[in-house]
Amino acid sequence: MPLPLMPKATAVWLVENTALTFEQIAAFCGLHSLEIKAIADGEVAVGMVGLDPIANGQLSKEEIERAEKNPDARLRLLIQDLPQPVARSKGPRYTPVTKRGDKPDAIAWVVKQFPDLSDAQISRLIGTTKPTIAAVRDRTHWNTQNIKPRSPVLLGLCTQRELEEAIATIRRPPGAPPVVAQDEMEDQEHEGAHEGESDTHPGFGDDDHRKYASGHDTELDEAVD
Repeated sequence: MPLPLMPKATAVWLVENTALTFEQIAAFCGLHSLEIKAIADGEVAVGMVGLDPIANGQLSKEEIERAEKNPDARLRLLIQDLPQPVARSKGPRYTPVTKRGDKPDAIAWVVKQFPDLSDAQISRLIGTTKPTIAAVRDRTHWNTQNIKPRSPVLLGLCTQRELEEAIATIRRPPGAPPVVAQDEMEDQEHEGAHEGESDTHPGFGDDDHRKYASGHDTELDEAVD
């Protein structure tokens, strides 16, 4: 059985303004009859303002009078003929007020790291507008001097998965390497440089390797002799 809006406040009003039994009010509000008795005795819901079910269209005066005449009768909730509210479609991402000032920094980071992302994708990812993105991209934003590129993930404007999903949508030509952030590319180059250094002995060039392998005397051999 559907329950009325704010059952306890409705029960308070029915206790104070009708001659209904505790069982009738309990059945209508979805509460226990002992709780209704406690409300009537002032032990529960002290100071709570009652909610008039007649004023908000949940009960009619005739329905209450019918139940008052018959203690075994049960109140029936009125069926609303009003159209149901239409569910709101998913709108732009909500961003707390304290983090809205970080959006230009996040936009600058995304534009720098992934220039192939469209303004619509950035707008959905960070929850901003296209004019703001264009202003940051063209450096015409009113706060351009103070904008510092920072990752939207670290700023809490999106999750790592959402960022990766947006990056995956970038169209790349066949055979092109996957898109990575500038920081990751620098790390990879740094690791590659270390690996290259470990393969050869410092100060021992390719020509020295070839001479040593072919049996020619080198300055190193003479020094050893």
